[in-house]
Amino acid sequence: MNFIKTSLAVVILSVTTGVQASSLDTARSIENKTNAASAVSQDKIDRNADSSIAMKAEIEQLQEELKNLQVYHDHLARMVDNQTQEITSIHEQIDNIKETRQGVVPLMYQMIDGLSTIVEQDKPIKHEQRLTRIEKLQSMMSQADISDAEKFRRILEAYQIEMDYGTKLGTYQDKIALADGKSIEADLLYLGRMAFVARSLNGSHYWSWNSQTKQWQVLDSSEAENINKAFEMANNQIAPSLLRLPVSATVANVESKQ
Repeated sequence: MNFIKTSLAVVILSVTTGVQASSLDTARSIENKTNAASAVSQDKIDRNADSSIAMKAEIEQLQEELKNLQVYHDHLARMVDNQTQEITSIHEQIDNIKETRQGVVPLMYQMIDGLSTIVEQDKPIKHEQRLTRIEKLQSMMSQADISDAEKFRRILEAYQIEMDYGTKLGTYQDKIALADGKSIEADLLYLGRMAFVARSLNGSHYWSWNSQTKQWQVLDSSEAENINKAFEMANNQIAPSLLRLPVSATVANVESKQ
């Protein structure tokens, strides 16, 4: 009887142990599946988080680009407004230029005529050269490929050259027509418009321009030293110093009246 009880207890214990082992395996299986599912879920969460961060960064970048585009748009708008104002100003300037040209062109012709009068009434300092300059200016006025601004600049340049004749000391060689009708090559010297003298190439004869008779008049040999000194000074052969030169008759008359 005791043997039967013992056997029954062993059987019950074995069955209980088997059931417990089976339950433990099931629990472990469930746990493993749960862990695997959690890992998958965590992986999805991590991927979604990375994607969210990337999308946020992209949104921020797009917002920055939109801000820059708005700034650039405002910049272009201001430029367009400024260009519109410039166009309006240019049109006004063009209209003013048209009016100015109507006044400047006649003025330029008057200035060229004024140059002609100056050369005609002045001492014949570089006479042919000055006449040639005036002829070029007259021809220039009808040339369409030269702007009015350039034409005006050249006329002013010619006036500046004429002013220099009245203030500078200079020499050059040219032919002069003497009172007896002879024409000779000579060295010429001018000191502004106060004095205009000539010297033969061999240095033996001297003349002074007479503004009243508009002829060359012979100078006394006593003037030779002063005239030679003036030529040396004009050619930078000696240092500047006081000069004594014959003055034209016209200037002398003006001074005497004063």
